[in-house]
Parts: sequence; structure tokens; C-alpha cells
Amino acid sequence: MNLSRRTVLLAGAGVAAGLVPGLSGTAAAATRDLQPYASYWYPDSLPSGTPGTGITWRSLKSWRAESDTDLAFNAASVPLSARFTPTPANTTARSGQARIQSLVSFGPTSSNPSQGAATADYYALTHWAYVDELVFWGGSSGEGLILAPNAPIVDAAHRHGVPVLGNVFLPPVAYGGQLQWTRDLVQKDSTGHYPLAAQLVAVAAAYGFDGWFINAETGGGNAALATDMLGFLRELKTLGTAKGQRVTWYDSMTVNGSVSWQGALNNQNKTFFQAADSMFIDFRWSKSSLASSGTTAQQLGRSRYALWAGVDVEANGTNASVNWDAIVPTTKAHVTSIGFYRPEWTRNHLPANRTPGDFHAADDTFWTGASLDPAKPDTTASWRAPAVSVADRSTVTAVPFASSFNTGHGLKWYENGKVTSDTAWNHLGLQDRLPSRRWVVRTTGGRPSVGFDFADAWRGGSSLLVDGALDAPTTLDLYATRLPLGADTVVELTHRTDAGSASLELAVSTAEPSAAGGAPPYTYFPVTATPGNGWKTSTVRLAGLSGSVRAIGVRLTATAGPVRWRLGGLAVRDAVVTPAAPTDLRITDADAGNLRFAWQGAPGPVRHYELYRTLPDGTRRFLGGTCQRAFYVGGLAPEQGEPAARFELRAVGELFSVSTPATTTHTW
Repeated sequence: MNLSRRTVLLAGAGVAAGLVPGLSGTAAAATRDLQPYASYWYPDSLPSGTPGTGITWRSLKSWRAESDTDLAFNAASVPLSARFTPTPANTTARSGQARIQSLVSFGPTSSNPSQGAATADYYALTHWAYVDELVFWGGSSGEGLILAPNAPIVDAAHRHGVPVLGNVFLPPVAYGGQLQWTRDLVQKDSTGHYPLAAQLVAVAAAYGFDGWFINAETGGGNAALATDMLGFLRELKTLGTAKGQRVTWYDSMTVNGSVSWQGALNNQNKTFFQAADSMFIDFRWSKSSLASSGTTAQQLGRSRYALWAGVDVEANGTNASVNWDAIVPTTKAHVTSIGFYRPEWTRNHLPANRTPGDFHAADDTFWTGASLDPAKPDTTASWRAPAVSVADRSTVTAVPFASSFNTGHGLKWYENGKVTSDTAWNHLGLQDRLPSRRWVVRTTGGRPSVGFDFADAWRGGSSLLVDGALDAPTTLDLYATRLPLGADTVVELTHRTDAGSASLELAVSTAEPSAAGGAPPYTYFPVTATPGNGWKTSTVRLAGLSGSVRAIGVRLTATAGPVRWRLGGLAVRDAVVTPAAPTDLRITDADAGNLRFAWQGAPGPVRHYELYRTLPDGTRRFLGGTCQRAFYVGGLAPEQGEPAARFELRAVGELFSVSTPATTTHTW
């Protein structure tokens, strides 16, 4: 281990030999903190001394689902969606070759709220279409080593077909690592089994995520410990596979028990790779070591794309120096897959006064490239964005389908175009299925600006804004889909023109483009709207079409420019379906204005639940939404002289139709 390089990594610059999460976080102590947080544990034994403020030391070995008081807040509820790969948006992106893994630190190990927070400043990942596996990165010797991901992150990822792994981090000795924690993890019981492997599988099953990333970086081990680690890993994979879970191994510990990053798949680590589903290759790889790694994987009967070549973007992001041709050459088959370490740089490198728009602009450049159009990627730039090499995927396969282009964070909360909360927020579980290609614009004129905008919305926290001269008809690709067409299928668009004027057409294709990089063979339907300003919802019948919808877009033709036009909602449906109401809304714990709510879920499909406070003057204030059946609200106080606060909870369906409310009160 190179200590100076690790120090540089922790300082936020440079490339490191190993993977080191951020240092311990702290939180202000409260008399009784009802706020639920993401869970973290040590394998078994705890450190000596006492934990820091806001930190709780827990043993995974002693964890039981039935005694986990925060489980209802932390358990994801959205199942992993199936994905399909449409015809690639360009001629360089490939399917069936390199995949992408992202190791992301969404927050500190401790004091990381379970269900979002009152700030829009958050890494709201939206480019799921290029990601094959997300690792919930973190852990520290002073807080805990084993992290379960927040439920909102898992729910958003699953909606887009991306599995999420928890993280097991055994730190280097230089950063507080103790070899005893490695021994704790791989301990055997009297029957020769590994109890911590069973515990990890049980946690992932109870919390609703998809497996574990194993990162053993504590030095001082020997061959016997490596043998135990291998046995543990095999049992973890066997037990996990039976539950639909997966295991990724990090290139750190070798077969002799030492920690020695190879930067390759070789004789020092291939037995661990064989016991896992995939392996993250340390950053010190070279063109030749990746080539030999791919060959070795195939000789083992494995796919070379089960190897993630580590690309460290924590410090420099799109300015990182990467030998892309060693991983994803443009003129021959890809060599391995890509493992991005800390792509949340797209948020973290921005100044403290950053806005959601600033973040998404940087994130779009990271994933799509400087052209901001995956149909016209810049293949000559030093930063080879994923859209250049990797075909996007989609999960939009069933009717009804709807999106309000909600990214999972915002400056306010909107309902039917009206502000129902002026508090900034983030909660990825409320994120919609978002367009996979951002943004393909087809025009012979100038390209308008296209992106998520947070200044106004129809529902949630954002809308899609098109802003430009529109000096020629402009088609914007929205969704690649596999939506069956019925006799009653319609498309609804909720839209608004803020400046200029333009005719609007719905673009629908029932066939794939003829070749990669080609345009869908759209049929265009005029969209009529009632006169006047403000948001309008237009319904379009797909007369003359049959089969299934393969692509949806819009075409704008300016009649007076420049044009500033918003899309606040898109829905494809046969009939309007209203969800049933939740029941038994109750407050399960209270400390002054800090309340924990729980309820019985509504029968049938539910997108999420929304909790409102009803004030004495009759106004309703949005408090939050969640996919879970429990929610925490803090900092409430009496208003307008009320003796008791009144609350309403509604189920929200796929079409954003809402149920009748369940109600409860809290006496002050």
C-alpha cells in the first residue's frame, strides 16, 4: 500500500492504489433522535472506546430483522425491472460488450438519512441507462464497515433495471483497519459454515437490495486467512444466488493473504474471481494487463466483461487521464468492462452554491459527452463518455406508463402545476423512469438547449425545458419503449409555452431504426390544446398504428420565436386507473414535532405514497413521499392556533392519479 497516494485520495485529488471511503461523519446529538438513518455495522467485534457523536456501533452478527426498529424505513420496495436494449443511438455504442459499474458515496457512513432530506443539493443520478451495477460506497473504521444502501437509491435504481450492492470495507491498517475484523467476517461455526455470509444475504433480502461488494484491504493476513476468505466468498455467493443476489470482489487480498493490488486478473486473485460474480480491477492496470486479464477470464470459462477496469474519477472527473483504448477500443471488441470510482464528482467539484441545474449539466457531460447528444457523440474528445461506447437500456415496457420528468430532487414540490411545498428536497425513490438518451435532437437548424429545469414543474420538482430559436422543425427523442398498442391506447402530454409559440406534434414509432444511429421512423400526430396560457393536458389517439410503440418523441415547429417550451408530463394509457387508498395511518412514535408514521399499503399497484399536512385554513402542505410504508417527518410545530395537527396520506398510481386519503392527527 502506498500511504502517500491514499492520503492524496482522502484529500480529494490524485489516483490511489486502493478504494478508501470518506472519513467518519458526525451529527448533532438529540435527546431522542427519531430520524432513521441508513444502516451500517461491524462484522462482529466492536472497536475499543466509545463512538463519536451521531455514530452507533453495531454488530452484524447480532442483527435480526425482527428487532431492527428502522427496517420499515430502510427496506426498498420497487422490484428490479427487466431491461431491453434498443437499437443503439450511434454507430460506436455497443451492446453485449463492456458494461459499467459505479461506486458512489451518496453520503457519510453515519447520519445518512434513510428517506431523503430537506436539500436539493444531492447526487441525483439519472443516467441509469448506462449503468449495470451500482455499489453503495462507504465505510470507515470509526463508524462501521458494512453498509446497506438507502431505500430511495435502490428504488430508483430498480425502476431503471439496475441492481444495487451494499459495501463491505475492511480498511487498511493505516486508516484504522484491524485484522480481527477480517477474521470476524470469515469466522466459521461448529458446522463449518460462515455465519456472517448468511447474515449478509439475510440483510440484503430484508432490505431489498441485490448483493455485496467485498473490499478486503486490511494487511497482515496469511494463506490460512485467504483460505477462509475464499470459503466465505463461496458460501456468500451460493446463498446469495439462491436469493437472486450477486457478489463483486475487489482486487486487493491475494491467495497468500497479503493485500497486494494486482491491476489484473492473474494467479494471485483468480480463485477469488471464480468465487464471485465479477471483480473490480484496481486502478494500476495497463493496456497489457487488461488484455491478459480478459484472456484469463475466458480461459476460466468466464466473460471478460465480468471484469470492471477501475477508472478513478473522484478528483478530476472528465479531466481524468484514462487510456480508453485499453478498455473500450473503437476499432475492435471491448477488452473489459468499466468500473467508475466516485462519479459523484459531477456534483462534488462544483462550488458550494451549486444548483440542481449546475449538477445535471455536469452530469450530462460526464455520461453523454460534450456534444450533449448521444446520437452525435464526440469520439475525438479526451473524455470518452459512456454514451460513445455503451448502448443505453430502457425499462419502459408496460401500459400504463407515465413520467413527470421528476429527477428525485427539487427546489419546491409541485402538484398539478401548483406549489404545495416551498422546501427544497431530495428523495430518489420519487424519481420517475427517465429518458435513456439525453438528449437526441433532430433538426436541420440550430440545436436548442434541452434539459431538466427546476424553476417550474407540473408534478414533483422538475420539468423538461426546450429553449432556443427553433429555426427549423425540431424533433426531440424522449423514450425508447416496448409498449403494447390497444384499441383504446392514448398518449397524454402536459405542456406549457413560456415564450414564443410553436406547433406541437407527438412523434410515435412502431419500428426500430433501420441501423444503429438512425432515426426512428416516426409517425407524427398533431397535438391540439385549448387557447390560453398555463399548463395544458392534450390527449392524442394513435389512430392507424398497431403492434407496439418502440419510440416516443415530440416535434416542435416555431411559429414565433425564440421558443421556451416545457413538457411537464407524458402518459401512455388505455384507461385511467385510480389506486385504492392506504389504511391504518398512524403515528408510531413522537418527540415534540418529530413524528414517525406507518400505514397499511394500498392493495394493487402503487407508484408511491404522499403525506400532506392539512392546515386550519384548509390548505394542504406536502411533507414528503416515499415508496415505503413508513415515513419520518421532523421539526413540525403548531400552526394557526391548532390544538392538533391533521395529516393525510394518499397512494399515487402509475398515472399520478391519487387515492382517497387515510387520515390521522397529532395532538400538541
